[in-house]
Amino acid sequence: MKPLGSTRREFIAVTGMATLGFLLSEKAHSQQSTKINNMNNASYIGYVDGKYVLPPLPYAYDALEPLMDEATVRLHHDKHHAAYVAGANAAAEKLQEIADGKLDASATTPNVRNLSFHASGHALHTIFWTNMTPTPKAGPEGPLKEAIIKKFGSVDNMIKVFKAATIGVEGSGWGILGLDPISKTLVICGAEKHQNIEIPGLVPLLVCDVWEHAYYLKHQNNRAAFVEDFMKLVNWDDVEQRYLAAIGK
Repeated sequence: MKPLGSTRREFIAVTGMATLGFLLSEKAHSQQSTKINNMNNASYIGYVDGKYVLPPLPYAYDALEPLMDEATVRLHHDKHHAAYVAGANAAAEKLQEIADGKLDASATTPNVRNLSFHASGHALHTIFWTNMTPTPKAGPEGPLKEAIIKKFGSVDNMIKVFKAATIGVEGSGWGILGLDPISKTLVICGAEKHQNIEIPGLVPLLVCDVWEHAYYLKHQNNRAAFVEDFMKLVNWDDVEQRYLAAIGK
């Protein structure tokens, strides 16, 4: 088994697996500790034995209450995230049939698009769940904090920019704090839908889902309030581990 999404290269690979042929992987952590110390935790594994799989939540459905309600978390994970997993598998199977000559090549484009859409949703949702914790720290520490201050001047300013980018996503999409693969510096962007990442090769470190299914039961149409609550739950240990992996440390 290989964990899901540790590098942005792998993230890009999974969204275009039909043409790139890579598998997405990601670091794992233990929910029982503020330190990420179990790199094979099931909550981080999104691909097993040739199939995309839905990782279990790293906490109970009601563990994020009252900021994230149990009903939304359950519906979001068990229905919406699961649908992306099913869609990714269906598209991958069709593309394999094309590769094997069992299905006409004219079916390539729609299935590549389907794989991009569903695998991107699967990858970002897996990061989203592990980006949150019932026992959050006050803020980032170590090399991640240093990198944030170097780029944004302060942690508070980075959070301000992240909130603005996330709330400002037009329609459905994600707010993303990531590592630019060219400059090797932190960058914040909003991604409409989720396969439309603005910077190719961006390594997602912190992601906030602002599709309405992520917040409508509790926050209704108040996206700003949802983003505020999300930031209060951020698992900074997870974000830092992703940062260290992205810079090769």
